[in-house]
Amino acid sequence: MELTDLTKRYGDLGDLERADDVSSDRPAPVVDQGALAAELGGEIAGPLTSALARVTALSTTGRIDRSGLLALRREIEAARRAGMIAQQLGRLARGRIRQSPELISLSNVVREALAQRAREIHGRQIELRQVLQPAQVMADGSFLFTLMQALLDWSVDQARGRLEYRVEVRQWPLRAHLTCRLGHQTKDADALPRADTMAWRLVEQASHSMGLVLQRTDTADETRVSIEFPRTVNEMIEGVSAVELDDGFGHSINSKPLAGSHVLVVASRREVRTLIRDAVRSMGLMLDFTTSVDEAREFCRSSLPHAIVYESGLGGERFQALRRELLAEVPSVAFIAIGEDGNDHESSVRDGQTTTRIGREAIQAALPSALLFELSRGIEA
Repeated sequence: MELTDLTKRYGDLGDLERADDVSSDRPAPVVDQGALAAELGGEIAGPLTSALARVTALSTTGRIDRSGLLALRREIEAARRAGMIAQQLGRLARGRIRQSPELISLSNVVREALAQRAREIHGRQIELRQVLQPAQVMADGSFLFTLMQALLDWSVDQARGRLEYRVEVRQWPLRAHLTCRLGHQTKDADALPRADTMAWRLVEQASHSMGLVLQRTDTADETRVSIEFPRTVNEMIEGVSAVELDDGFGHSINSKPLAGSHVLVVASRREVRTLIRDAVRSMGLMLDFTTSVDEAREFCRSSLPHAIVYESGLGGERFQALRRELLAEVPSVAFIAIGEDGNDHESSVRDGQTTTRIGREAIQAALPSALLFELSRGIEA
């Protein structure tokens, strides 16, 4: 392969070589463990203190209204999210995870991620604008997923009134740029949320680990975050695949490639919920449980999961109606049915949509790989 071919495809080869160095076993930056511990303690203790006050009031009065229940759920979710981010930070900061780059549509990843959080953004009365030019980059899918989820966590919490995501490609040197701009709606600095949160630390760490160029600019009116992707693809070279171009990379040894993915379990029986929880315990997923289709519908009004695992006995017409609604909003939501018995693992198509079915006896062996496959499909273009 000629050097000119590589230059045409990736742009400046000097930056490509630097990106390769970052993707190897080079140690990641040393994390200030004391500062992170303090931040983590604050982000967990704050919402849990408020949640405890609500639970205390509930135990006294025996009542809680809908708004109080939703607030309690948000507080518990905030504490859980902080803990999950801390786990991800620790995993990345160890610096021994090698990446397996693949050709990914950056614009599609951003579009799907924003669609996944659309209800939450709307519920916070944030005006969302997105301008997404087609852009393809070479990146490790799990790392890009982690980066995008962390950036969304951070930007949605920070935004006041408006939020913009933009993907652009600049031709020389060839670079894809992901830009996030959020409005403050106040010039009182004391009224603004703290910007250097655990979610932001994860954005910094993931960007560094991927060899990306991260910049953040804070002004009185807005905050602007720019992420530059050195490994941007201009055009495919005839007869050469993306895998062949990256033959020097080792396979990923990321033990939790989709840590932080959100999975909703819909199961009426405790023993099924326990089997599912035990099967995916080591995957680093965020799990929520509901016992009926009505509870699942209520849950999805405020938060859309990346995947839904459900008892096949609950998959009647009401569930199918919910499924159609969710897929119309976010086509990448995955569905996995748990059969009544047996050790089968199969896929079927209904109304043009694929459903994976796993027998109850095969949950331990088959569910982790099925979730990995289905959730990974949501990352790829």
